[in-house]
Amino acid sequence: MLVNNKNIVNNKNIVNNKNIVNNKNIRKESICPVCKSSNTDVFLEIPDVPVHCNLLWETSDDALNAPRSDIILVLCEDCEHIFNCAFDPRLMEYTQQYENSLHFSQIFQGYAKELADRLIETYNLHGKSIIEIGCGKGDFLKLLCKTGKNRGVGFDSSYENVGETPCPDPEITFIKDFYSQRYLNYRADFICCRQVLEHIESPVDFLTDIRKMIGDNHTIVFFEVPNVDYTLKDLGIWDLIYEHRSFFSKRSLAYLFASCGFSIFALNDSYNGQFLFIEAIACTSQSCRKTDYESNMKLLLDQFVRKFHTKIRTWKKEIKTVEKSGQKIVLWGAGSKGVTFLNMIGAKKQIEYVIDINPRKQGKYIPGTGQKICSPEFLREYQPDKIIIMNAIYKNEIQQIMNGLGVSAQLIFV
Repeated sequence: MLVNNKNIVNNKNIVNNKNIVNNKNIRKESICPVCKSSNTDVFLEIPDVPVHCNLLWETSDDALNAPRSDIILVLCEDCEHIFNCAFDPRLMEYTQQYENSLHFSQIFQGYAKELADRLIETYNLHGKSIIEIGCGKGDFLKLLCKTGKNRGVGFDSSYENVGETPCPDPEITFIKDFYSQRYLNYRADFICCRQVLEHIESPVDFLTDIRKMIGDNHTIVFFEVPNVDYTLKDLGIWDLIYEHRSFFSKRSLAYLFASCGFSIFALNDSYNGQFLFIEAIACTSQSCRKTDYESNMKLLLDQFVRKFHTKIRTWKKEIKTVEKSGQKIVLWGAGSKGVTFLNMIGAKKQIEYVIDINPRKQGKYIPGTGQKICSPEFLREYQPDKIIIMNAIYKNEIQQIMNGLGVSAQLIFV
């Protein structure tokens, strides 16, 4: 990832520094990170959650002792941005041990390929220069460069060459560092930044730096973030994680980009409503097109808070019912949704194993609850009665894998 935090907690010592993270004297910053308004209200508190959902833990004990903190969700009354006022960037740790790639899923690969093809066609990205900020292991940048025969630079402190070919593409450069002001001299025809902006303590400063990098060039920017409307309307509550400083709606995302000197071409949802994307170009204050989006956030939040607590109680009851029946149950998906689900419902004993198709996660352990992460092949031996699926978008893919393994467990969707 890319937040340039010098006072970061070292991963090797993180378990032994629980007092740094788990104290209750949490800094609470209630100034909106998007519009700088102090007209904000707390609407939900989620105590004692893992600081990281995507750091890999080598032992169950380490995972059980993973650092924790609180989420205190705040609504800005002015721009309607939602953010965690208890977020502390000093706790963020993005090293090679950080693993959140979804590219092992054929469903997600298809989505990424379709997105890359659309961007290349829409903005004529052929033989162009591309920068990806927060490129992860480089999957999407490689796709953009290979398909459009482009040149690429990727920034990410967690990057490592995990491809099958030892020789890297000479047209792509990966910089194992957070993007910061030291890289303002880099130029590109297209800048993309996916699933990163929500992690940034000050998105205004971050976008301002990118605007400075662009200067007078006609650079297109593409950003993708989780969609808070999906979280609120569809009760995707397992997306509420500490790593995310911000939870963007269309309105707050549009406000942010317009205020930082961008005119918006497109702003819409994708991936079955789970993501938001924005496409924009740098502009002068006189040429920026202001775009506002109506919303009924206050009413939506009132309904959401009631349903949030009901959903937690319902799942706790459901898991206990399965436990009393003597049935075996596993969870599919060791990403942030799965980690949040297990920690919110407190299922340390009832669910012994978590399945994930990402081989870099297999053999590691879930932060906070300590379940071992296993490959799908483990199910052939374990033969569970029920499998909890954390994201229904992967339903057909998971069912196909189960059929191939001879597993007939009942699928339950959260």
